[in-house]
Amino acid sequence: MAPFSGWGAVAATAILWLFWSLLIGGLANQLPDRLLGGRDPCQADHPGAAPLRFYERWLGIRIWKPWIPDAGNALPGGIRKGSLARRDPRALQRLSLETRRAELVHWVLWPAWMVTTLWLPPSGVLINLIFATLFNLPCLLLQRYNRLRLGRTLSRTLRSHHPNKRPSMGA
Repeated sequence: MAPFSGWGAVAATAILWLFWSLLIGGLANQLPDRLLGGRDPCQADHPGAAPLRFYERWLGIRIWKPWIPDAGNALPGGIRKGSLARRDPRALQRLSLETRRAELVHWVLWPAWMVTTLWLPPSGVLINLIFATLFNLPCLLLQRYNRLRLGRTLSRTLRSHHPNKRPSMGA
């Protein structure tokens, strides 16, 4: 028999998602930037990077992007990823780093649905899998799309200021 049933199972599931989200977000917020730096798989010169047009044409990201909330500044030290306050290279690199942090958070949040197998029937577990996918996959795609756009903007910014310098997206 499952340890929770009825409203207890619903409450346990809600607590799981809330606690896990706060824990992972808080831990990611404390990660040193150097751990998020390095070669970015979302940059145009990376062999596996999807081009911007894939996100725009095939995924229609510009249509649903405004509906995704930006919780970048929900924790101390975080920044909103939805706006560019400054277009200088350091600000763009910082924002790109924060999109990597956000992507890491959503990758780690996604599998939390598996814990619900401890107290939910299979239909409840399936609902949590769908929930986890609907709430994390769009965020992952959006962070990758934003990094591609930031990389393009950073390249243009650096070319206009330093025509011979190549951009570095690492921290």
